Amino acid sequence: MISEQLDGQLRMATLDPLEGKKFQVRKRDGHVIEFDETRIYLAIEASLKADAELPMDESAPDAMQADALRLTEAVVERSLSGAVDSEPLEIERIQDTVEDKLMELGFRGAARRYIVYREERRKARAIRGDRTVDGQPQERMFITLPDGEQEVLDPSRLKRDIYGACRGVEDKCQANDLFDETMRNLYDGVTTTEVDKAMVMSAKARIEHEPAYTYVAARLLLNQIYEEVLPKFKTPAELSKVHRDHFREYLQQGVAAERLSPDLLKFDLDKLADALNLDRDQQFAYMGIQTIYDRYLIHIGGTRIETPQYFYMRVSMGLAVNEENKEERAIEFYNALSSFRFMSSTPTLFNAGTLHPQLSSCYLSTVDDDLESIFKLVADDARLSKWAGGLGNDWTNIRATGSHIKGTNGESQGVIPFLKVANDTAVAVNQGGKRKGAMCAYLETWHLDIEDFMELRKNTGDERRRTHDMNTANWIPDLFMKRVQEKGKWTLFSPSDVEDLHDLYGAAFEKRYVEYEAMAADGKISHFKTVEAEDLWRKMLMNLFETGHP
Repeated sequence: MISEQLDGQLRMATLDPLEGKKFQVRKRDGHVIEFDETRIYLAIEASLKADAELPMDESAPDAMQADALRLTEAVVERSLSGAVDSEPLEIERIQDTVEDKLMELGFRGAARRYIVYREERRKARAIRGDRTVDGQPQERMFITLPDGEQEVLDPSRLKRDIYGACRGVEDKCQANDLFDETMRNLYDGVTTTEVDKAMVMSAKARIEHEPAYTYVAARLLLNQIYEEVLPKFKTPAELSKVHRDHFREYLQQGVAAERLSPDLLKFDLDKLADALNLDRDQQFAYMGIQTIYDRYLIHIGGTRIETPQYFYMRVSMGLAVNEENKEERAIEFYNALSSFRFMSSTPTLFNAGTLHPQLSSCYLSTVDDDLESIFKLVADDARLSKWAGGLGNDWTNIRATGSHIKGTNGESQGVIPFLKVANDTAVAVNQGGKRKGAMCAYLETWHLDIEDFMELRKNTGDERRRTHDMNTANWIPDLFMKRVQEKGKWTLFSPSDVEDLHDLYGAAFEKRYVEYEAMAADGKISHFKTVEAEDLWRKMLMNLFETGHP
């Protein structure tokens, strides 16, 4: 009788679930039952009675019944808002929603009673050893929380995350198989981090067989990022609100830790937070979001403080910080970046909005033929590489091996030993600890050390004359290719003897180069070498085939 009366009241309160659609609930033991809002009402009414210290066997006052109906309506609306016809609702999620609504609508005493009731029931289940999944008895398994405490592993949470990640690709991705594989990879005492990794790895391993799993793996990793960065949330709708509300706190946290520029706090943060579009995270494939997590999201002590959308907005704010209408410009930049219509270079993504906003990708420099210039360049390379700049160094001015050094009255060891120092600098000073340093050395084809230069990346020979971590590039003038076609000779010089040659190109270069060849033939230049142009060309091709360089 009570149930029939309540049924009518709930229908009058417009709680008939989504106009007659039938929904189901999965219990903790794996059994599936019909969704029944009456159970929610009775649980809420019992909590209200307990808080008012009323006997459970007496009818609740009219005002209390009205409150219970209002709360039930709110719980049902939220529970069904994210429901999918083919997927049962999880009992734990419904009970979490009851807690939330009791707190939100001001029934804090009843919420405390309900929380205590749930905890007592959980302990009773643990004592009885109620561990079944899909109706099959399971061995009890404990999970280790970040604070070191342990609790019984709840497979329904894993299933909820996996089924949610498969939403939209159910025809290609099997959520049940992912869940089973994840459970097989767990052990008693497993940490929460390992559980999250097990879910991602289960999806990642299937990508090569079905590409759609790349989006499943990406969504599972996104869930980990949200849990790491944001305050606790219960539903997707709540996630979006928490994400917006936390934006200001994220910036304040980054500024306090001296990771972000204080200028970011001068923006209209509420306006920017409203522009954040969390749905754009669904565009990520697995490798994309994994790379962003590993390299780009700012962290404090190893804990990420950015979500992908925070990251794009931070970069956009850094780019717009000096604009007149900086909020509008930042939102424009953000929309372009977060929708993947445009992507900035890595240094910009690393450094925009930080205390060191170095945004350039590449730095080109020419080394002069003296120690001060050489080691100033090495120091500059180190500082630029620290902030993610790629480096291109022109070493053609350095005198060749065997050239006379006036100051010491000795002979030069050539350019190769200095290139070894530059190579090791790129290794020692990586790009902000996020990726390897990127450096390329350039040399012109007429340099007397060009043959040794071509062998810098070989895996054989003297390791002291090898640069395995640096790219090499060989500038080839048109005149050299003409000599190759003509099967002619090619003359190698030391830059100290042909000081203006490096600054010339085209017809002026050809004219001056031929003049220097004539001077060498007349004995006016003593330190040179003549080779067959075709032989030198063949060496270039052989090294290019063997090492990819120069």
